[in-house]
Amino acid sequence: MNLAQFHGTGYEVIFIAFSGIVVAQVVKCFLHLIVKRNLDLRLFTTTGGMPSSHSAGVMGLSTAVGLIRGFDSIEFAIALGYAFIVMYDAAGVRRAAGKQAACLNKIIMDLYKQDLVEAGGKLKELLGHTPMQVFVGAIFGIAYAFFIHFRVLH
Repeated sequence: MNLAQFHGTGYEVIFIAFSGIVVAQVVKCFLHLIVKRNLDLRLFTTTGGMPSSHSAGVMGLSTAVGLIRGFDSIEFAIALGYAFIVMYDAAGVRRAAGKQAACLNKIIMDLYKQDLVEAGGKLKELLGHTPMQVFVGAIFGIAYAFFIHFRVLH
C-alpha cells in the first residue's frame, strides 16, 4: 500500500492521530523498561504514565489539521480546542479520580483487612497524567505529525 496517497487528506489526520497514540504507548513501555528495568506490556493498554498518549494523539491530530488546512483555519481552531479539553481532562479530572481511587483502595484495605475481593476488587489508580506527562505527550504528538507529514507521506 502506498501511504503517499493519504498525504493532505483526512486519512492522513486519522492515521497520525491513531498511530501517534500507538507509538506513544510503545514509547511508554520502553521508558518503563529503561527506568524500572522491567518490561510491563500491560502499560501498552493502560491509561496514565509518560508520555500521555491522549495528548500525543490529539496534538498530532491538531497539528496534522494545521499542516493540511492551515494554522489559521477554522478546522485547526476546532481541533486545537478539542485537544486542550482532552489534555485538561487528562491532567485534571482523570488524575484527581486516580488519586481518589488510591484513597478509597487504602480505606477498603483497612476496613476489609487486605481482602479487596470481598469489597469488589481494587479500583484502578493510574487514570490520569501529571502536567509534565501531558506536556511531553503534546510535544511528541506535534513532532510526530511533522515527521509523518513531511518525511513519511510526502
